[in-house]
Amino acid sequence: MLTIAVTGATGAQGGATARALLAAGHRVRALTRHPNSPAADALHGLGAEVRHADFDNRPSLEAALAGADSLFAVTTPFGTDTATEVRQGKALVDATAEARLGHIVFTSAAHADRRTGVPHYESKRLVERNLRAARVPWTVIAPAAFMDNYASGWTLDGLRDGTFAWPMPADRPLTLIPAADIGAFAALALQRPDDFAGHRIDIASDECTPGQMAQILATALGLPVAHQEVPLAYVRSRSADLAAMFEYFTTVGLDVDVTGLRRDYPEVSWHSFTDWAVAQDWPALLSHAPTPQ
Repeated sequence: MLTIAVTGATGAQGGATARALLAAGHRVRALTRHPNSPAADALHGLGAEVRHADFDNRPSLEAALAGADSLFAVTTPFGTDTATEVRQGKALVDATAEARLGHIVFTSAAHADRRTGVPHYESKRLVERNLRAARVPWTVIAPAAFMDNYASGWTLDGLRDGTFAWPMPADRPLTLIPAADIGAFAALALQRPDDFAGHRIDIASDECTPGQMAQILATALGLPVAHQEVPLAYVRSRSADLAAMFEYFTTVGLDVDVTGLRRDYPEVSWHSFTDWAVAQDWPALLSHAPTPQ
């Protein structure tokens, strides 16, 4: 039984990883800036030890990591900025090395090692570079586009009107993965450090075009849904970072070997986009207030 610290434990990726590790019988130390949140309470109810940790507070990181065997690490620029993500990522890597943990699994983004020019991919590339230079065994898992984003934000708003609004052409393929599969793959890597240390792996569980996604969503919702391509200029007016990402998706694409991953890692219960879509509670999601414009 391992003791594994999990950052971002109250978020999608960290939460999925924590649940996968708990289900496998390991001790999970859930690190969060908000230990009294409902999400933290839910993890505690599942058996996790909840600890306060702040990437900008080195003593809190040191205390939270002390005595752990390994770490699942996730960073984000959203809510702050890319410079903050890089700084916090370095602080986390440095604290992990200082604590002499046996393994760190960092979740990045598919193609973030390819100089994409997408700001939040570039910040992760810098965190990866710091990780490789650290004195700790590392693994980088790099997820493709998140399926879970299709049940929130402007996509969910569009579905209320029977529209799958997405800033890509209807026939351009995109590789996808749900948070549950990210967590399952991270848990696998954390449990098998000898097999995964020193490796960087892009991960995805399905590949669909926006046109196909609209059809799948229509079946899952039981309602007509049509794809509508959102102009990149509109996305750019809201976020230059996201516009750069969608431009990359459209012009270069995320080529992740879905077939090879399913073959090589059958322990992960890979979910197709259809699997994910039919599992969502769409009536509850659609009844929530629309996202403010």
